[in-house]
This record gives sequence, structure tokens and C-alpha cells, in this order.
Amino acid sequence: MKLYSALFTLSLIWGMSFLFIKVLLEVFDPWQIVFIRCVLGALTILPIILLRRQKIKVKVLPLKSLFLVGLLNAGIPWGLIALSETFLDSGYTAILNATTPIWTAMMGVLFFSVKMKWKQWIGVFVGFVGIIFLMGANTPGLSKSEFLIGILFMLSATCCYGFSSQYAKKHLQQTSVWITALATLLVGSIISAMIMSFTGGWHLPVHEVTHKAVLSLLGLGIFGSGLAYLLFYYMISAGSAEFAALVTYLVPVSAVIWGSVLLNEKIPPIAFLGLFLIFLGVYLTGRKKSARSASMEHNRTA
Repeated sequence: MKLYSALFTLSLIWGMSFLFIKVLLEVFDPWQIVFIRCVLGALTILPIILLRRQKIKVKVLPLKSLFLVGLLNAGIPWGLIALSETFLDSGYTAILNATTPIWTAMMGVLFFSVKMKWKQWIGVFVGFVGIIFLMGANTPGLSKSEFLIGILFMLSATCCYGFSSQYAKKHLQQTSVWITALATLLVGSIISAMIMSFTGGWHLPVHEVTHKAVLSLLGLGIFGSGLAYLLFYYMISAGSAEFAALVTYLVPVSAVIWGSVLLNEKIPPIAFLGLFLIFLGVYLTGRKKSARSASMEHNRTA
């Protein structure tokens, strides 16, 4: 019962993360959101690492690999997701986010000498058909070009996730998942801060921040980027990697419900057909992973 409670809670948190981003875009620009959520997430995880009295030997850490994983697991994709939500509804971006396992498989084949069986190739094909269905949906208030740009941003983010997962699996096997998580958030903070320097993002609109925005910041940073890690790792240790991976299927459903109830978003019926095909593709391309490799795929969400 505890495991299923953790699974349900995590799906609600990560599903709501897309809604938090949508709300925050009313006040902040995308890279400001990335910076704040990374800082809050790091401040959530760091005390836990200190309480665990885990020694961090900086000299022996694979800093280059940690930086690359942080860049492609948080810094860049979280910005792309926020950019995508400047065009798309939160539920729509969550549906596209579900393609991550498919891109992970493709990145493995293209860059890491991973071989797939015929059933997995069918899964990739089915997943792409699902994306095509999504691209054919009608979106009131958006031009076709704006709609496609939003999709392109989101798929670029999931490609980053896919590559970083394969890279982390190959190069960070001996690094603690806690150190990897903290490094990911710290690198994300640095990258987003650098981009903010070029975009004028350091001028935070504090006077425009509403109570709703503050709650969304706390929810996205503390819960969506910090405490969610704890639930995910708990499911891996107390259950299995395969059980933890079930959250991939629940997050889009959760996000669509949150967006519909709280933001009055409407997802066209054809999008649900695309979601079904993406889920089928994810199922077919999926292979059993060790707890360690699954933990490297902790941000399959916003």
C-alpha cells in the first residue's frame, strides 16, 4: 500500500509541475523559472545529503560527466519545456513528455551502440505515429506554426533527457544518485543563470509576484524538483525499477486532469489517440532496467 501511495503521490506532483510552469510563465520568463526551481530543488536535497553524512570527495568525482548530465537533464530541457508551454497547454506538454523513453532508446542506438529488437523498433514507429497524430490536432488560439514550434521545443527537451540518460548510465555508474541529483540541480542553476545574464532575466519582477506564483514556485522547486526525488528513490529501493517506471504512464494523465480542472484547458480528442499510441510505443520499446539505470532517468517529467 505504501508503494502505491508513493506512486500516486509522485504522479500528482510531477503532473502538477507542468501546471506550475504554466502559472509561473504569467510572471517569469522561462529561464528565470529554471533558475529558481533548480536552486529550490538543490536547497531541498542538500540538507538530506548532510543528514545522511555522505562524504563528497570532489577530487574523485567525474566532474565533466556530471556537468554534461546536469546540462542535458535540467539546464537545457527544463528551459525548453518552459518555452514549449509559452505555446502549448500544460496537459499537451505532459503528453509529449511521455515520449522520453522512446527517445532514450533511439539515443542508445545512435550514440551508445545499443541494439534493439524488432519489437522495440515497432514501438519506436508506433510512438512516432502518435506524435504525428498530436501534430495534426487543432489548437484554438494558436497558428499552426506556433503549435509546431511548441511541439519542437518539447521534443527537443525529451531528446536531451534521452541522451543524458544513456550517457549517465555509461559514465556515472559509480557515482551516488544523491550526488548526481544535487550536481544536476547545481549545474542547472549555473546554466540558467548564465542564460539569464544574456536575456536580462536577472531583473526579477518581484512586484508582480502573486500568491499563486509563490505557491507555484514552492511547488515546482521543493516538491517537483526536490521531494519528488525522495519518492522516486523510495519506490526503487522498496519496490523495483520497473515499478518506479510506472510513473511515466500516470504523469500525463495527472497533468491533463490538473490542467482541465484548474486552468480550464481542453485537450482535443485526437490528442488522446496520440497519447495512447505513445504509451503503446513506450511499452514496446521498454526493457527491464536495473534500479541504478532507472535512477539515472529521474527527470522524465517537467
